[in-house]
Amino acid sequence: MTNPLDPILLEVLKNGFEAIADEMALILMRTAHSPIVRDAMDYSTALCDAEGQTIAQGLTTPMHLGSFYDAMRHLSVQYAGNIHPGDVFVANDPYLASGQHLPDIYVIEPIFSGERLCGWATTIAHHADIGGLVPGSNSIGATEIHQEGLRLPFLKLVDRGTENAMLMEIVAANVRVPDQVIGDLRAQMAAARAGRRGLEALLSRYGADTVARYADALQDYAETLARQAISEIADGTYRFVDHIDGLGENPEPIELHLTLTIAGSEITADWTGTARQVKGGINAPLSFCKSNVYAALRSIMPGDVPNCHGYTRPIHVTAPAGTLVNAIYPAPCGARGITGYRIIDCIFGALAEALPERVSADGTGGSTLPSFGGTHEGRRFVFSECVMGTWGATSTHDGQSGVPHMGSNQSNVPIEMIEADYPIRIERYGFVADTGGAGTFRGGVGLERQYRILSDDTYFGVRSDKCSHPPHGLFGGETGKPSSNVVNPGAGERILPSLPVLPVTLEKDDVYRHIMAGGGGYGDPLLRDPRRVLDDVIDGLVTTRQAREAYGVVIAEDGSIPAIDPNATETLRATMSSARRTMN
Repeated sequence: MTNPLDPILLEVLKNGFEAIADEMALILMRTAHSPIVRDAMDYSTALCDAEGQTIAQGLTTPMHLGSFYDAMRHLSVQYAGNIHPGDVFVANDPYLASGQHLPDIYVIEPIFSGERLCGWATTIAHHADIGGLVPGSNSIGATEIHQEGLRLPFLKLVDRGTENAMLMEIVAANVRVPDQVIGDLRAQMAAARAGRRGLEALLSRYGADTVARYADALQDYAETLARQAISEIADGTYRFVDHIDGLGENPEPIELHLTLTIAGSEITADWTGTARQVKGGINAPLSFCKSNVYAALRSIMPGDVPNCHGYTRPIHVTAPAGTLVNAIYPAPCGARGITGYRIIDCIFGALAEALPERVSADGTGGSTLPSFGGTHEGRRFVFSECVMGTWGATSTHDGQSGVPHMGSNQSNVPIEMIEADYPIRIERYGFVADTGGAGTFRGGVGLERQYRILSDDTYFGVRSDKCSHPPHGLFGGETGKPSSNVVNPGAGERILPSLPVLPVTLEKDDVYRHIMAGGGGYGDPLLRDPRRVLDDVIDGLVTTRQAREAYGVVIAEDGSIPAIDPNATETLRATMSSARRTMN
């Protein structure tokens, strides 16, 4: 008869697994060479069991983490019978290794107790460059994956303790900034090594059988809690359609269609009707689609649900092959992140009817990813960053500003780090007034980032969105202001599309300015507390004109400090309400 589980030991091991995954994340951040890993934190770590099921996730990028399982199954099948202590595996290809896109490289180390395979220390990091058409390897204009850079199936980077020097040389020869790429690979190896040592310590203390048994129990526990959370959502079918602005100078909207079905304790996300894959780098592999569905649904579950594979068991994803959310070879995937963000936005849009108190209005649509590359003072440089971000409002508070999309959990690179390392000067960085959608609770305001180029013949590309289809509000809340990309603002300025397919060349003293979209509002703007509107005016987030026109709040500015004119406000709001009733 099997001994009953000890709930205290289950909690101890759960926290032990999580501590190992978090230690891996910290080591990777502290030893990385590139700003997109070290400062923007575009990477993830996880601890997996022998079958490749995640048992703990580092506090990093949610949209990465749900895809580890598919990659691990691919690795386990490919190398069955050929996995040994001292091995380290590397891969990046969506089609040859169940990867996400070529810049995201997996570095994975198996963990043994004696001759028994007991788990895996897994890492993934977005590398500064992996070759291909453009610096940074995020080419919107690629028409097939072969144009996007170096493709790596699962290979042994280290074989029984011996590093594959030839493979390292191949990687270095195919990228524009080998010091950063090889440095980040070694940071991933260090993080995986720490994960191995951490799990080995638990295996030594508790025994392989006990650790495996409690890891399985953790999966079951996560599944049970996830099913309870799903059961609290009203059964039904909820639909939503969202858009990506489209590719190039004459974009046509690209639609994502979601049918979300709740049936008891299970939930199905069906993407039938979504646009076919495109000849541009925004296609998403199925593993990435699933990962974003998992991330979105995890965010509406209670905080005590363990972040392991078990919580995904009641979640089913259907995505027709050859569509934007289940790309097939040879579709390019370099800029697939924008599609991942929109997958999450669709989940929230569908759930707005079922869970109006628990989801936000639409946000800025994910990070904007500008990339610069060239040669300065005799050295090649590549700089990319993930610029965050703004949320829509909720039923209880204003949308957050200057924070990442929930799918990314990343950070803007500090200005000082950019200017110290690259021929770039950041001339503007801050919030833009009147960009948040009006509502009882206001959408987060958009963010402005302005770059001056200090080197001639600099490549520039950008992945952005929400210009033609700005963030929607909920329940009477207004739409946020759209995004914009402008080169040399002012007379003679050049307005770029959200997703330019042709590279842009910038010369010394050219300026690129990006303004992110503002978040959508929640609820009737005329019900917003006038004191909140006044606070926004004082903080520079709303102008007095916007206060009057959107909220019906009249701000008197004849004194040294702005103040509400209560009588004028009451009259104006009554007039606006009457006009609204007449129109309806």
